[in-house]
Order: sequence, then structure tokens, then C-alpha cells
Amino acid sequence: MKRFAARLFALWVQKRNQKWIQNPHKAQDQTFLKLIQKAKNTAFGQDHNFDQIVDYKSFKERVPIRSYEDIRHYVERILSGEADVLWPGQPLYLAKTSGTTSGAKYIPITKDSMPTHITAARDALLNYINETGNTSFVTGKQIFLQGSPILEQKNGIDYGRLSGIVAHYVPSYLQKNRMPSWDTNCIEDWETKVDAIVDETVQEKMTLIAGIPSWVQMYFERLQQRENKPIGSIFPDFSLFVYGGVNYRPYRALFEKMIGKKIDSVELFPASEGFFAYQDQQDQEGLLLLLNNDIFYEFIAADSFFDSQPKRIQLKEVELGVNYVLILNTSAGLWGYNIGDTVQFVSKNPYRLVVSGRIKHFISAFGEHVIGKEVESALQEALVGTQASVREFTVAPEIAPESGLPYHEWLIDFDVPPQNLPAFALALDEAMRKQNIYYDDLIQGKVLQPAVVTPVEKGAFESYMKSIGKLGGQNKVPRLANDRSIANQLISL
Repeated sequence: MKRFAARLFALWVQKRNQKWIQNPHKAQDQTFLKLIQKAKNTAFGQDHNFDQIVDYKSFKERVPIRSYEDIRHYVERILSGEADVLWPGQPLYLAKTSGTTSGAKYIPITKDSMPTHITAARDALLNYINETGNTSFVTGKQIFLQGSPILEQKNGIDYGRLSGIVAHYVPSYLQKNRMPSWDTNCIEDWETKVDAIVDETVQEKMTLIAGIPSWVQMYFERLQQRENKPIGSIFPDFSLFVYGGVNYRPYRALFEKMIGKKIDSVELFPASEGFFAYQDQQDQEGLLLLLNNDIFYEFIAADSFFDSQPKRIQLKEVELGVNYVLILNTSAGLWGYNIGDTVQFVSKNPYRLVVSGRIKHFISAFGEHVIGKEVESALQEALVGTQASVREFTVAPEIAPESGLPYHEWLIDFDVPPQNLPAFALALDEAMRKQNIYYDDLIQGKVLQPAVVTPVEKGAFESYMKSIGKLGGQNKVPRLANDRSIANQLISL
């Protein structure tokens, strides 16, 4: 009955969502007007003359692009207990995230925005059911590797990690199937928590496992150490892996080896600021951009983002294959907000995109502007036809080597190293040259020497993340950096 009900519900949701999928520009126009109208009497709305905004052009004239630091003074007013600052009333929650310049960031989650997180996650699974007909996972245990649900308070507003906040909204019909237990989920130390999750789940009928790939990998490795057999033998009913945060492609070969079989996966694109997209087709590239989620999207071409007056565009103006910085306007009260992620559209009917990286995470020490998507794709191509598999990696420039030309250094934690490391490094460099013409020019012009691959000790990335207090949860290793701060620490471990 549960599986039958899931199919019916999935079909109903899919038909309902076709309204905005087939009318994307109308959906965004409606969202834009709704957000402006609702927020016009807030402090932010009054400061920016929302009552005079009649279209997108007049909006851009009044609302500049902002980072968190630019809205910090508004958030501090919310933290002091003031209402009607960025959005009517007070937020239900503040999602606490790590700041890069001046400490923690507190992202508002409102009564209007909270349901969009839950609905989007639910619809991602229902879309998968409708597409594949697979409902086997709904009758087994489902695990979500996430942060602690313990929340603190500031002037009556609860705050904590987004994944911990979401844990309070697990639907009642999933409560009996959900793992780990509340007490285990509240364990703060990640390594202790993973061991406790292994204890709780090893004898269960696990059918769905979700989390950031690198931390699910740690969970799988602990299970294998305990049972000494593939994950697919420990959990024979495991049929769906749900993930987000990083590209799964570099991990896929390793996961299939650990599991012992191929299983379906669904990629999500959530953040504290909103839930933006999910994978809606198993056999097509890209994530379906959610246009029914109280978010009005803007985009700025990444190569002009740091210009004095970069061009801002709305959805109807985007082009395929262009690297865009994603800008948000939401029912959480974020306006012209630069989330820091970059995306590329792979389809406009419907609108599907891939996450290409972070606007602050790139290598351009020599003008090449290499982005995350390019290094991930190059690594995936280099692994084809080899027995090698990768646990984790990052890339950094070496500007002043002791001898020879500068180069890009790939620091890789191999699960299985390549039989011929120099040949692998050459294949990786050739794949990278296909991805980025500027990098290719630098190699041909003898400005750079081909990429250097440096294997690191197994577990070095986990040790690095632990050393900076970011082991586990929703934390991710940057795929690349424009300096050697991460690379040097990895080498020194």
C-alpha cells in the first residue's frame, strides 16, 4: 500500500509541477511580483523604495548585488530581536554557516521559505519514483548523514545548521523509517557519530542513503572495516543514493566498487539560502531549476563579475554553456544576494543547469581561470580505462618551483593508484587542456609545464578537515584554490 500510494502521489506532484516547468518565464515573473509586494513594508523594502518597483529594470536600479557582509547590519537587527527587517515578521530560524571573512553567518529562514526546503526535497524523490517506477526504497530504512539537530537561541530565534533544522521537519510517515536515531544524530564529534551510525544501521534493511559523498564514503569505509564485505552485501536492498554539495562523478567508480553494484542516484542543489534544483532525469545531464520555490533568480556572467558594473540578467536572458554567478531574491528576505556558486545551463526546455564551482574557488595564477567543473570533468576523463579510483582531491598552482616552469599540482588521495602515474598525469593534463583553452595556450606557449600529480596519504583530506574544525556534516573540501594554503597543509600531514 505504501509503494502504491507513493506512485500515485508522485504522479500527482509531477502533473502539478508541469505548470511552472512549461511556463518558466511566467512563473518567475509571478514570483518576482509576489516577493516585492510582500516585502515592500519591511525595513529593507523601505530603504530601497520597493513601492516604486514595477519591473525588473526598476528593481535593478534600486537593489545592488550584495554579499553577506553587505547585509550583516540587517541581520544584526534581526539578531537583536527586531521584526520586519528583511521579510515580514521574524525568521523562524537562522541557519548558521561558516563565514570566510568575519566569523559565522546567520541566514534567515522564514515561515514562508521553510516549506520550500521540505517540498523540494520531497519532490526530488517523488520525481525519481515517477520517472523510474522504483518504490522499493520507501519500505526500508533511510539514512540522512547530517548535522546535529540541537538548536540554540538568540532573542527567541532558534539557530543551527540547516541540516539540523531540517531534521525537525521529517514527515511523520517517514519517522519510523528514518535513521540514525535522534540521540545519535545529536553527537557533535563526527568520527564518534559515524561509528554510532554504523552500530545502529549495520543490521538494518537500508534502502536509501543520503549525504555529501565524501562523508558517506567515510561511513561506507567504517561499515566495511566492521563487516569485511561490500556495502551491497551488507545492505542488499540499498537502491538509491541521494547526494548534494559536490559532484558525484569523481566518486562514482569508488562507490560502485565499495557497493559492489551500480545503483541509481539523485543529485540535489540545496543551501541555507534556498533549495534551487534537483536531478529530474536519470539519463540526462543537469538539474531542474526550481521556479516554484519563492526564489527569483538573477545571473551574472562569471568572467565579468568583478567588473565595476557587471550586467545582471534574469532567467529568460541566459545562454547555454556560459558560466554564471547565481544571484538570489527569496522569501527569506535575501535581495540581490550573491550565494557564491557558479552554474552553467545545459538546457532551456526545461531549464537545467550544472553547478560549475564557486566564484571564489578558481585557479587563475596565470590568467587561465580554471573552475571546479573543469577539474572534475578532466579527472573523470583521465580515470576512464584505468583501474584507478579517487577518494578526494584538490588542485593548486605552484608559481615558483625549485626548478623548471610553474605548474598546476593535483593532490590526490587515491583509493587505488594508477599503475603508471606519469602516464596518468599526462592524460589528466591533456583532459584539462580540452576543458580550458586558456590553460591549453599556457601549456603550448611554455608558460606552464604539464600538470603534476602528487599522491597524498590515505585519509589526508579527512585529517586536514579535522585540523580546521570542519570534519563531516555539510562541510566540503574546496576542489581548487588560487594559492597553496590547502596544498601545503596536505603535503605537511
